[in-house]
Amino acid sequence: MKLFLMNILLAISWCALTADASLANFLAGFVVGYAAMAMSPVRKISRGYFRRLPRILGLLVFFLKELVASGLRATMEVLSPVRKSQPRVIRVDTELRERNHLLLLSQLISLTPGTLVLDVDPEEGVLYVHAMFAHSEQAFLQELRGGMERRVREVFD
Repeated sequence: MKLFLMNILLAISWCALTADASLANFLAGFVVGYAAMAMSPVRKISRGYFRRLPRILGLLVFFLKELVASGLRATMEVLSPVRKSQPRVIRVDTELRERNHLLLLSQLISLTPGTLVLDVDPEEGVLYVHAMFAHSEQAFLQELRGGMERRVREVFD
């Protein structure tokens, strides 16, 4: 957490030095600060930050891609006169056992249009998901496990 705050301070310093307080310049300063810290002896203090930050960004990019794709699919379903949705409730057995990991996964699933987590069994790591476009239960499970669940696991490893 300290390194993340230090990275933010470096990004703010970058904005002050370049006299540009735009979001794009802040993000550029964040990247420059991250690279500077990665090359400095600070890296020896905590390797977790340098390992987790790219994974968190990967999860964020993946989630945003899924959010846009699912939003477009749901919009097409609403606007189309022909219904293609096949709603069903699917039991998802995850490898996640920590409550926080299950909470993050369930929130990401629920925020994605067309899916909603109905119930969570934290002791068994099971989610009950209502999916609008699950034409095949196995394909849905494979896509969820190989996509969002894998990335959530990687963030916390």
